[in-house]
Amino acid sequence: MSAINVFSAKPYQNQLLASVEAYFQACHELPSPSIAFTATTERLWGQGLAYNGLSGFPSDMPYFCLRVPTGGGKTWLAAKSVALVNTHLLRVEHSVILWLVPSKPIRQQTLRALKDRLHPYHAALREAGPLTVLDLDEAKTVTRATLDSSTTIIVATRQAFQVEEEECRKVYQSSGALMHHFEHLEAAQRAALLTEGEGSEQTVPYSLANVLRLRRPFVIVDEAHNSRTELAFDMLARFRPSGVLELTATPDLERTPSNVLHSVSAAELKQAEMIKLPVLLETEPNWQQCLADAIGRREALQKLADDERRAGGAYLRPLVLIQSEPRRTGVDTLDFERVRQELMSNHAIPADEIVVATGDEKGLEQIDTDFKLGIADPACRVKYVITQKALAEGWDCPFAYILVSMASLSSATAVEQLLGRVLRQPEASHRKAKELNQSYAFVVSRNFAETAAALRDRLVAGAGFERRAVAEFVMAAKPDQKRFDFSSGKLIAHPVTVTLSEKPELKAVARPIRDKLEWDNKLNTLTIKAPLTEDETEALKATVQSPAAVAVIAEAAEVSRTTAIEFFQTPAELGERFRVPQLALRMQGELQLFDDPEVLEYPWDLSPYDANPTAEDLKLLGAALKVSEGGSIDIDDASGKLVSHFLPDLQRDLGLVYKPENWDELRLATWLCKNIPEPSLTHASKRAFVARWLTQLLSNEGYTLARANLQKFLIRNRLEAQIKALRKQAVGKAFQQTLFGEEASQRVAVSDEYAFEFPPIYAPSRDYDDRFGVFDFRKHFYGRMGDFDSGEEFACACQLDMLAQKGRLKFWVRNLVNRDGSSFFLQKADGRFYPDFLCQLPDHDGQPGPVLVVEYKGANGWTNAEDDRLIGGLWANLSNGRCRFVMVTEKRWENIEAEL
Repeated sequence: MSAINVFSAKPYQNQLLASVEAYFQACHELPSPSIAFTATTERLWGQGLAYNGLSGFPSDMPYFCLRVPTGGGKTWLAAKSVALVNTHLLRVEHSVILWLVPSKPIRQQTLRALKDRLHPYHAALREAGPLTVLDLDEAKTVTRATLDSSTTIIVATRQAFQVEEEECRKVYQSSGALMHHFEHLEAAQRAALLTEGEGSEQTVPYSLANVLRLRRPFVIVDEAHNSRTELAFDMLARFRPSGVLELTATPDLERTPSNVLHSVSAAELKQAEMIKLPVLLETEPNWQQCLADAIGRREALQKLADDERRAGGAYLRPLVLIQSEPRRTGVDTLDFERVRQELMSNHAIPADEIVVATGDEKGLEQIDTDFKLGIADPACRVKYVITQKALAEGWDCPFAYILVSMASLSSATAVEQLLGRVLRQPEASHRKAKELNQSYAFVVSRNFAETAAALRDRLVAGAGFERRAVAEFVMAAKPDQKRFDFSSGKLIAHPVTVTLSEKPELKAVARPIRDKLEWDNKLNTLTIKAPLTEDETEALKATVQSPAAVAVIAEAAEVSRTTAIEFFQTPAELGERFRVPQLALRMQGELQLFDDPEVLEYPWDLSPYDANPTAEDLKLLGAALKVSEGGSIDIDDASGKLVSHFLPDLQRDLGLVYKPENWDELRLATWLCKNIPEPSLTHASKRAFVARWLTQLLSNEGYTLARANLQKFLIRNRLEAQIKALRKQAVGKAFQQTLFGEEASQRVAVSDEYAFEFPPIYAPSRDYDDRFGVFDFRKHFYGRMGDFDSGEEFACACQLDMLAQKGRLKFWVRNLVNRDGSSFFLQKADGRFYPDFLCQLPDHDGQPGPVLVVEYKGANGWTNAEDDRLIGGLWANLSNGRCRFVMVTEKRWENIEAEL
């Protein structure tokens, strides 16, 4: 599990963390964490998702899942989430985090990385402040002082909490080392502890379980697949968690559904240069030839890597991972010894370039011992890794480029795991040679279609790829195998019907061949419904006797795999470019992209503003105090609905155990300044505003410094919201003046110098699933299509496609929202406007035609869309005819036609 290059976060990682922060804030703003989940997913993705409670846990406990495919940096994201948990959910300086991993090897590696001050995981954790990382054994003697003064991460396997495990029993055993945690407890705290015995014999064990119950740990489940089907997960409820965060590539969506808050796509990872895609697949029935082809590919990649290194690129030695067959007594198998012998004898590969990693052979462990950087060390010569089932858990090397399977992908787990190794991009950075940004699979198999389908299944089941996206990510390396790639969705096979002089004995052929055929007894015709391979053709020819029938079958089969096949390709696949001019600002005489209102020149200082808590601030602080003192608010005045008790009870418990220090006003103001990130302000300006605001707060009746210390996180949030609102006002004025004031045309421009180009890969957060109707879209720029918000929007898309089929548009695209690098937007003062559709008009005199932006608004949305109409109109007006903009409502399609 080597450190990924995440010192500067990738766009998708920032977006994911922003989603976590938004959910935590909504948990406090809305009546319950379950309502907050639905509201947050609605705000983020345009569709509110139902919340699924966890069996055995409080129904309103914050519980959510982050779906990140293989290679996306799940562990780093988990580490970054800890500061968000403390600040925005628990509102405490220190917390206990119970960090669960799937196995002992992963636990050791996670502990090592989280404790290593030079590791990116530790750096991400440190954002939460002082830090202590422990294993479960060390946690059994943890001191109260440690928990009071640092965020404490306890790393354990999920299996450690199974009843039959010795580790689990020790968690519940009384220990004198933990006795001091139970001194001077309040009655409410004592009532929450686990007890032993009955009646007068009842005792409270000084156990780690009870320490955890007092501290209300937040649970992070790293690699969370299937954990909720285990008893171990239910056992966690006994520690009274404050919340549960799962990170996984493959969340459970059926049996015990996860609440997927944010889903990262494989296309986003590819765009962020985290993984090598597509996977180019070759099948070859002869195992020796298959291995030889893989060796040839490795040598070609090595040459490209060496050329790049001579030009100043990073060191790279492409590796081949070979999955051999397990040995079986009395059966001739392609086991690791036979494969190693083939490499050495027939290909003259030196022994020190081959390593074997099986249950008994520990070659990889030895390499990690011998070389500082393990297998990636330039001093290491290994180029071929032969494995049998799966590699050692946690072993990772992005130098792996080629997967060779001797076993026709029969071992699903091993293939998933090896594919995961092969997908990771070396040092997570783009290489100049296209071939070094792709992965390769060589499989011993006669059936390409079956193998491609199996490989795609493995990417979905193991690596967490979306089913609709995976077709684009496994491609035939050889053109002649491309025609058998039925699961790609790009192949249209037309049936071939011939008349035969005799009835073929179809029962004699294997079922997969029979499924491709149809015999009509009345007409004596054989229909080949799907292309037949040469091997399948031979089997079919054997079902007839006469040379004439054999000749007819041979000719029909040849047609089935050549002229009867049609490849459907989208404009993007055909190499069309779709570039859209963007808004740019002239700053100090130079044009620059307008993608952030912060670049506007505006007077921004807090000194002119009154630094006073608002009536809303005082109301919220008063309600929070009532909660912390043991009261609760049962009914929400606005909705009349019962309000969740989970978070109020949690805040009270944390207030009892994490006693705030008695800071003076100066120290509290310093802490607030440090914890309100606002890079657009000078420190002096922020400090003066915070100090004045705090003084005003403390002048309110009944408001003491002790109370301010108790509520400092809530005060921080209210201050941050007020400063953001004031800055928004200042930005809004500057935006209006710069873009719409006098002589705006001299400051703002729309030109090809700054143009957004739609990338080759399209990754909607949700694909359209025919919920508003079925339509055969033929002119969409991509093969996939993002979902629509309404039936009217779907009708608008149908209208655009029909116009394109008539030649009035060249092609169009369903624009995505909030997908960095994949979405076109126009910057507004308070956010970004992502139009629904962009259309390329037909070429004129050899030049691309104008671009038309179409935004659809339902009757309710029209009145709130004035800002969108203004910025869209400005963009079109400044483009010298290159761009056009129309906002449509009530299905007035004639407004679109008027712009063509």
